[in-house]
Amino acid sequence: MKNVHPEFSFQSRELEGQIEGTLGDPPNRKNYDMMVSALVSEYAGGSGLDDVNLMAFALVDCIKFKDPKGLMREAADYEGTDPARVFAMAECDGEQGRAMYEAMTANYPELARQAIITAFLYKNQARWEDEDRDLARLGEGDEGDEDDDMDGTAASDDFTQLFDPEGGERE
Repeated sequence: MKNVHPEFSFQSRELEGQIEGTLGDPPNRKNYDMMVSALVSEYAGGSGLDDVNLMAFALVDCIKFKDPKGLMREAADYEGTDPARVFAMAECDGEQGRAMYEAMTANYPELARQAIITAFLYKNQARWEDEDRDLARLGEGDEGDEDDDMDGTAASDDFTQLFDPEGGERE
């Protein structure tokens, strides 16, 4: 298991939520296919929103990964230095998929790099570890709740009465 940049783990979880939300419960594949088709069409035409998750959503069903180990290495750095290196590690199937991939990488190179890695992480969740969910790491350096606020001031009575469960008086 390899750790990835926290922003990539966040984006991958967000993509999973978008896909599940679009599919719905019970899953409606027709709505999902319409959403993906619209995204692919927009990006293939050279437009579309400059959004990492929407790009990854458009890519996820047609992308093929040629260098999974290389993509895992790239997932350690969210910003990256050479988007073209990532572009060479994947490709898309179908005429419209290839057109979308080409347009994305030409028009939004940095975002396309991040979207490709996000789609890869979403489709290969067993290859990486989400640091945000590791309770031992979350607790490192945590001394527990502090009695005072950072600046040493306490909340005023007026403020705390806003949250009084007994329905205290309000002015």
